[in-house]
Amino acid sequence: MRTPAKTRAHLKRPASLTGRFDRAIEPARHDIDQDAEDRQRVGVQSLARAFAILEEVARHREGIGLADLSKLVGLHNSTTFHLAKTMVSLGYIRQEKDSKRYRVGRPLFALAASALDEIEMVNVATPVLEAVSRETGETGHFAVRMGDAVVVIARTSGPGALQLTDRVGVVRPAHCTAVGKIILASLRDDQLQRFLERVDLKPWTEKSITEPPALLREIADVKRTRVGIDDGEFNSEVRCLAVPVTDFTGHTIGALGISGPIWRLSHQTLQTHAKIVQAAASRLSAAFGAPGQLADGKL
Repeated sequence: MRTPAKTRAHLKRPASLTGRFDRAIEPARHDIDQDAEDRQRVGVQSLARAFAILEEVARHREGIGLADLSKLVGLHNSTTFHLAKTMVSLGYIRQEKDSKRYRVGRPLFALAASALDEIEMVNVATPVLEAVSRETGETGHFAVRMGDAVVVIARTSGPGALQLTDRVGVVRPAHCTAVGKIILASLRDDQLQRFLERVDLKPWTEKSITEPPALLREIADVKRTRVGIDDGEFNSEVRCLAVPVTDFTGHTIGALGISGPIWRLSHQTLQTHAKIVQAAASRLSAAFGAPGQLADGKL
């Protein structure tokens, strides 16, 4: 049945009403777009705040409380608490039960370890080693722990004559090499004691340290000076010096050093070169995220 014309006319929306209705829905579309932009902006802001919190927690190895953390990142305690709570639930930071201080969580260490694989270490270390070799004229090397020994994962040659020809990947004993002593000095006392119990301190030259008490004294000296020296202990014709390289946790992850013939690397020359090697190790540590290290090697 057809609707009477009079009724259809009655149902037809007046032009004035149509205009008002159209104008009413236009701002709604604008509001939807604006809301999306606002949500995106808030999301970016929250992400930036979360990273700021994470960075401050990582800088405080002894842990940091909520009030101090909030002050450092410039947020209210409640905002900091909720963001930190989310990161705690994800595991990227953790909160101690007693002190309530926040510390870096294990997943973050796993991510950092993935980023600092040996290939990346070599890529980062090689330019630093090249600079060391140019400045000292000697062979530069970067070594890391491999079980009870050390392995050289990067090396460079200097312009001087009679450069050492050890290849990358060569494994050396820890007790009679400069890089090895640096690694041993990074161990806890119980770890070092277990090392001495299971490792044969083989004499490679007449200067090699083969007695545990003597090695313990040597390692104590390395811990104090943060410099390891191989005075013809692995190769009677070669003298070496090494210093520790640390990462974002402040722990030693490797040793950077130089090697050269004894007749060229006198003890006096070795001490002079020690400053160059230490500055290079600081630069490399900074590249690995070590706290308190600057690119120029200064603290």
